[in-house]
Amino acid sequence: MRTDGTPRRTADGLALTLDVDGTRPLPELTAALDTACDLLEAARPERLVLLLRLLPAPHHPRSWPGEVDVRDVGRWEKAVHRLERQGALALAVATGPCGGPALDLLLATDFRIAAPDLRLLLPVNDGHFWPGLAVYRLARQLGGARARQIVLWGDALGADRALELGLVDQISADLTEAAHTATVLMGRISDRELAVRRALLLEAPSSEYSDAVGAHLAACDRELRRLAATAARNADGDPDGDPDGRLEGDPDGPSDAPGARP
Repeated sequence: MRTDGTPRRTADGLALTLDVDGTRPLPELTAALDTACDLLEAARPERLVLLLRLLPAPHHPRSWPGEVDVRDVGRWEKAVHRLERQGALALAVATGPCGGPALDLLLATDFRIAAPDLRLLLPVNDGHFWPGLAVYRLARQLGGARARQIVLWGDALGADRALELGLVDQISADLTEAAHTATVLMGRISDRELAVRRALLLEAPSSEYSDAVGAHLAACDRELRRLAATAARNADGDPDGDPDGRLEGDPDGPSDAPGARP
């Protein structure tokens, strides 16, 4: 079922859902993703989860992104990176052939649920793989050797192999129920603190210890101050804590920690 790509709230109000139809023009996909990010940022300090439903391509095409210029590609990559910087947890569900924009988004999310028939397909044009940032994310997440096997030889990955490699986190025949369960369980960590943890994870593979230690200590310091502030508020009879992740003396929240910027 194709949709108009408009982000919408789930019935229980816990998540913002975006259906990603990879057959739509790239500028439309970029606009839809930017709109979803706008809504997430406007909803703070509410703990929303972004649920991306990656719709299968109807005719299994490997070519992508079609008739666009590099500015269109640059805007798309900027929107995907904006998703990676969100405080909200990003959850993806994918079924059938998953390539092009769907693969880009899958690799940028925090938790990934696959149907048993999932097939991950790196885009190929005229025999050559598309050199977008999916290649970069594969190398960061799998290491160079495994990414090389996937990228250069262009083999499709089934759900079981993707789970083995860690490219998906769960396989389920009931994506709706699995997504709802994950939303309920993981919504508790969907806030600005998540962005700091995600940034540390993303930076770790390319950081030397001497460079990483400062960022991690900065994040630890912020967490200690956050916990202390929450304990003080609880002692004063305010159990709500610090829902927006803003600490005394830190008006911009944890995402502006020195060395821990997401």
